[in-house]
Amino acid sequence: MILFFILFSFQSIHSQENDELKVTSEEVAVKKKKRKRKKEKKRNKVRPYEPLAPARAAFYSAVLPGLGQIYNGKGLYWRLPAVYGAIGTGIYFYVQNNNRYNEFRDIYKRRLAGFTDDRFIDQTTGEILVSNDQLIDVQDRFRREQELSLLLTVAAYLLNIVDANVTAHLQQYNITDDLSFKPKVNFEEFNSTGLNYGVSLNYSF
Repeated sequence: MILFFILFSFQSIHSQENDELKVTSEEVAVKKKKRKRKKEKKRNKVRPYEPLAPARAAFYSAVLPGLGQIYNGKGLYWRLPAVYGAIGTGIYFYVQNNNRYNEFRDIYKRRLAGFTDDRFIDQTTGEILVSNDQLIDVQDRFRREQELSLLLTVAAYLLNIVDANVTAHLQQYNITDDLSFKPKVNFEEFNSTGLNYGVSLNYSF
């Protein structure tokens, strides 16, 4: 009777161990499937490599500012107001400075022609409020500001092209966990030195 009880208990323990092994093996298989699915999803999210994409994005931005950012993806639409704001501001100040420069140049030319009816001469007393030398200085100032506005406009236009090109280049890089560089700390219980520091380079196919 005792022998039968021992054999029965041994068989039940052995069956429990087998069940636990089956459960653990199933869990490992499920985890492997989940990892494979995650890797497949990440690979599907990565854009295919296009060697002409940076040049194409730069060309689009050169033809129409902001078009290269649209070509690069939906997440870059927020850059359009910045591109048009910078270029529009430069154009606005260029036009303003150009108009003021032409205004003072016309007044100076009319004075050289003998006219005294401009707004810088008091028509009742004939007093000159702004001299010819001052008109020349004002013309020079507005011309410098006009050139600076034009330079900033061209810089904003070129920056728009460079931004589209660089962004397209960066989108070509595949940044995933398959290739990783991770620090690793190994603790050895039977070693008197304690912690062992190391670096591991992991690459998954």
